[in-house]
Amino acid sequence: MPCCRDALLRLSARPLTPRVDRYSQITVRTNRYSVPVRLIGKRVRVVLHASHLVVYDRNVEVARHERLIAKSGCRLDLDHYLEALIRKPGAFPGATALEQARSAGKFTPVHDAWWAAAVKAHGDTAGTRALIEVLLLARHLPHEHLVAGLAMALRAGALTADAVALEARKITQAEDEPAGPAGAATVTFLHEWRLAHLPPDTRPLPSVTDYDQLLRRRRASGGEHREGEAQ
Repeated sequence: MPCCRDALLRLSARPLTPRVDRYSQITVRTNRYSVPVRLIGKRVRVVLHASHLVVYDRNVEVARHERLIAKSGCRLDLDHYLEALIRKPGAFPGATALEQARSAGKFTPVHDAWWAAAVKAHGDTAGTRALIEVLLLARHLPHEHLVAGLAMALRAGALTADAVALEARKITQAEDEPAGPAGAATVTFLHEWRLAHLPPDTRPLPSVTDYDQLLRRRRASGGEHREGEAQ
């Protein structure tokens, strides 16, 4: 029994070296999986595991997918196609990768609402390109923060990727800041925020020596004046 288990483990971790086709996909045991478009035409290394597979370009992981059970299926990651889609945004609405992202919950109704507003404001091409720029932000920002940023930008009528990035980063920054005591108010006034974010003051402390000398002179001159009046 241990021998059989070892054999299965070796089989499940068996490396393969398929070539990436023009659709930015590789075929592994009749199923197709996406990889980043920059790898089209190259050979990659695939390590199969019991529940998933990992794709490497040399020694760098470039894709990770849950394994498909049925035959002749495909599993596509929308992020793998963004560089191509931003050049041809007209292909975005009908992309199979987009439909799979919707089904997986990665492309949310908030994405759709912001996209519709951006298209209405900027036109089909520019509005869709703005959405793709937002999706590229997910490589650097947490998914939930990006969705919240989209919702806030939509409410404000801010229909650019820069506006979404700003709102999402505000949320990230707020979560990174240390929390106050339990039950404490979380409202921060603008002037308090500005004071808290001022750069450190490296100037030396002010000296009152000159003022002390002036005060002593005034006292001395006042005493001399009183003595002259008495005479």
